[in-house]
This record gives sequence, C-alpha cells and structure tokens, in this order.
Amino acid sequence: MAFDTEEPLTEALDPYSATVAEAFQTVGPAVAHIAATSAKGRTGTGSGVLFAPDGYLITNSHVVAGATKLTASLTDGRAFAARLIGDDPATDLAVLRLDATGLPHAAFGRSSALRVGQLVVAIGNPLGFQATVTAGIVSALGRTLRSPSGRLIESVIQTDAPLNPGNSGGALVDGRGRVVGINTAMIGGAQGLCFAIGVDTAVDVTARLMRDGRVRRARLGLAGQTTPLDARLARRLHRARDSAVLIAEIVEGGPAERAGLKAGDLILEFAGADVFTVDDLHRLLTAEIAGAETTATLIRQARIETMNLTPDLDD
Repeated sequence: MAFDTEEPLTEALDPYSATVAEAFQTVGPAVAHIAATSAKGRTGTGSGVLFAPDGYLITNSHVVAGATKLTASLTDGRAFAARLIGDDPATDLAVLRLDATGLPHAAFGRSSALRVGQLVVAIGNPLGFQATVTAGIVSALGRTLRSPSGRLIESVIQTDAPLNPGNSGGALVDGRGRVVGINTAMIGGAQGLCFAIGVDTAVDVTARLMRDGRVRRARLGLAGQTTPLDARLARRLHRARDSAVLIAEIVEGGPAERAGLKAGDLILEFAGADVFTVDDLHRLLTAEIAGAETTATLIRQARIETMNLTPDLDD
C-alpha cells in the first residue's frame, strides 16, 4: 500500500469537527476527575470544572455528598487533594478547592443566551474514562429537575449530547469554548435526554458558596418557569425583554398561597425589580428579604395586579 508523501500528516477538519475539537482543547484541561471516598471506604466518581487558577472547582453536590476524602485528577496526570468549600443540594452544586495554584481553568458563558438547536459539547469522565467529549445540540431550555434535596431546579438545559455516570459535574460547552452548563443527569433507558444546570444559576450559587459556604434563601413557595411574553404586550409594558415567570405550582401553606398568588399567574416584577427569568427571581430571593413585606406585579387573566407578600426564610 502506497501513501501520498505530499499529503500533510494532519488534515484540515470540517467546520463541525473543528468546532468540537477546539472546544475540547480549550476546556478539556480544566475538567477534572473527582474521586469521593466516604467514611465507609466507598469511592464514588464524577467530574468537576476548574474556574480559577488558584484551584477553585465547581461540581455537583451529589458527587461529593457524604465524602470524607476528595481527590481531583487532571488530564495531564496530576492529582490533588481537594476540600469542600460549600455545598448547595437545592441546586445540586458544590465548590471545591484543590491544593494547588497556576491550574488551567475555564471561562463561563451565559446560559440565558443559548438557543434551541445550538451546538454544545459535553466534557467529563464517564464510567471512569477520563477526558471524554461528546457533542450534540441544545434540545430544550427552561426544563426543571428535582434536586437531591427534593426541591425543583429551574432553568435546566436539555441536550442530546450523550452523558453517562461519571459525567456529573462536568462541563457543557458552547462552540466558542465557554462553559454554559454543569452536566448533572440523564434519563435512564432513554436516548438523548440529558440535562445540565445553566451556568447563570451556577455562577450565582458559586459566588455565595465561596463567600458563605452555604446558600441561605428566602422562599415564596412556588415553582415557576421562564416563559415567552407576547412581544406587543412587552412593548406596551416597556419591558426590556419579552419574557416573564409563569407560576406552575403553588405550595400549600407557603407565602405565595397566603398572598393569594395562583398557578397560571405571570410574574413581571418582584421587590421593585423586573423579572424576566426564573434566575432573576432566584437572585432576588436573598436571605435579607425574608420576613419583610414586599410586592409582586403580575398578569392574571389579562389584568395587571400588584400583590403584597412576605417571603419565608428557607433553611
């Protein structure tokens, strides 16, 4: 068999392959394999994403739950002890810090800028195979998942980029090499049903965990989802964006029910601030607002109403 010696050893990639390869080259070195050992000596595995050169790493809460020893291994073969900085089971996120500096780290994008059909790349360590990359598209936005704590996680990204056990805590990356989600779950027995926590949520939670070690929140006692708002109505209301938060469920006995909010209401404003997405509402539900009467402006049956309510502190 003869080879053409004039051909380059490395052939040019097609645009799709080049995008996936470049995303992996950019973020892959910042994705670590996590080994979490419990007091009983059992070791679970997952993935994590380094986001700062001094060793800060984000992963899933369920990856590190109950661990007494944590080790992070990088794609270059180095392994480091890690310690838990903070944990938030309500969003299935946790922050670790490796005992090292000068480490490769990834840049965060914005999950709110994603579009259905957009190319995304999943990087992690499925089934113990380190530095594995899969690719797919954003299948849907605004999904909800039940967290390990029992609370709903909103604004979840659905993708068909294949995930397997061990991918949890790894990076979902856009075509420009920016982390747009933290991979967290797949539906067993299904094909192409995988989920990631939007990076907008992850950034907010990470900042609180690094500051306080935990996330204390106020709660309204409702489940909501980001939903489109009629563009003409948004213009009439002088809204900067044509979206709002649809109340999908009201928790019995919670602040929302006590205030008279109902499933089907569209929240436009809360505590004097515009609300365009569920993430906007989450950011406003700080511990400081708990116990203080505030207002919510909403659309109910084509009417705009303003209602008083007092959030509870969610411990």
